[in-house]
Amino acid sequence: MKTIIGNWKMNVGTRESVALVRGVLLALRGKKMLPEVVVCPSFMALGEVRKIIAHSHVFLGAQNVHFEDHGAFTGEISSRMLSEVGVTHVLLGHSERRNLFGETDEMVNKKLIHALAVGLVPILCVGEGQEARRPGGTEEAQKVVAGQLRGAFKGLHLRHKERILIAYEPVWAIGTGVAAKPADAVSMHVFIRSLVPDLLPGIKSSQFSILYGGSVDGANAYDFLREDEVDGLLVGGASVKLSEFTKVLQSAMDVIEARA
Repeated sequence: MKTIIGNWKMNVGTRESVALVRGVLLALRGKKMLPEVVVCPSFMALGEVRKIIAHSHVFLGAQNVHFEDHGAFTGEISSRMLSEVGVTHVLLGHSERRNLFGETDEMVNKKLIHALAVGLVPILCVGEGQEARRPGGTEEAQKVVAGQLRGAFKGLHLRHKERILIAYEPVWAIGTGVAAKPADAVSMHVFIRSLVPDLLPGIKSSQFSILYGGSVDGANAYDFLREDEVDGLLVGGASVKLSEFTKVLQSAMDVIEARA
């Protein structure tokens, strides 16, 4: 199985989101070998997008959630509010949340524990910055990612049916047009896959997947997806361009069909 997630960020309004998700459904229509597809529109568009994807194979994701059920948290959104509009997945710890809005590993940890407790599938984002990716900086990059994973998983005890998606998104590749080389992504995915069982004892391989994100588009999606270590993609800017996102989805379907 391959997973494709579209993070629409703050790029499209409700009307555009509806048109975009209609196009996504059209691209998947009649296809037998489908990837797991999740779209993450803005909070304002969640309800309308849900109406379109109801009874389809597309899941609804949110871009953030607070770790409390309710309270005086102006501008935040709770898991209860998300569940009411059919959200099943939620992005946590995206580098833009960490770097622009000051989210710490402790906050991400609280959100992760809460999301799992209420039945949401968390999409945990991790990744190193440019300073850790200089020539010969592989060990430093791994240290950054390992630290983020340890912080996110602190005190977490995964139950039998719970599942986590881990999105490796090197910060230097997000929105820059410069994606990681597939071989480098594979190397980090191997590292993450080896580390997770130590951080979450007893976790089964079926309970977590590792995705790549960072300047993914229709031109390079297949190169990543054909790698066994890459369980899917978290797509940013290209996911709000229907022609590009359709190519990404088609690449996933091609890989799945080739392995069937």
